[in-house]
Amino acid sequence: MKSLGLTLLLALPVAAQGTDEVPFITTPDHVTMTMLRMAKVTEKDYVLDLGSGDGRIVITAAKRFGARGLGVEIVPDLVKQSIENARKAKVSKRAEFREQDLFKTDLTTATVITMYLLPEVNLQLRPAILALKPGTRIVSHDWDMGDWKPDRTVIVDVPDKKVGKEKSSKVHLWTVPAKMDGHWCGSGQSKGVTLDVAQSYQVARATFTRNGKPIAVIGGTIDGAELKAMTIEGRKDAVWLRANGDKLTITRAQGELALAHGGVFTACK
Repeated sequence: MKSLGLTLLLALPVAAQGTDEVPFITTPDHVTMTMLRMAKVTEKDYVLDLGSGDGRIVITAAKRFGARGLGVEIVPDLVKQSIENARKAKVSKRAEFREQDLFKTDLTTATVITMYLLPEVNLQLRPAILALKPGTRIVSHDWDMGDWKPDRTVIVDVPDKKVGKEKSSKVHLWTVPAKMDGHWCGSGQSKGVTLDVAQSYQVARATFTRNGKPIAVIGGTIDGAELKAMTIEGRKDAVWLRANGDKLTITRAQGELALAHGGVFTACK
């Protein structure tokens, strides 16, 4: 990876293409390693590289981390080069490459998605990414996702970087959050309790109410399928909520919410 140039311009819908030429750029090997390490790639992962250029990210994921992966690229010669590079690295069985439009690619097979795309392309992909399975990791070289702030950003020195004034690269990591916003009614240990969740990407605020009176207002971050939250008022109440399909389960709780441990919430009817 990566073709942040001809590959990207050809892959974009007409409406998204700019009039200025973008240089063809590859991701330095040490930035590639940073991306894969930030995503905590293992042999259990399936890495999808969008705009895979010469294939280095998928090949590195296979060779260094034992993962399987797919690189999609719209330039035929780069796809051929990637296939040959995978053969030379002896990872052809785990590293696949296709000549394919990234916007027509099925993202749901991936546990990790890597990309080096322009900001407007990231924003076009964002709705599809947010619809993926909670816990899917997204890593972007340099460009962000607008108001969906990264969970983590690392700056990597790139002394010979040819684009921009800064001789460094930013690597951004997101974890797709579960959808928890809404009005929920409790059962089991939480019978008689309602839960209202207001969510903005991975940040959530939740209010527990019993008999019309708030028990606790908590705030925290959704990490994949789990919300880890503390009371906003500064008390020691805390709760861990896990999303499972159309249900939320309290897997751990302390303080006034401790009695709700094990409670299950479903959407109120």
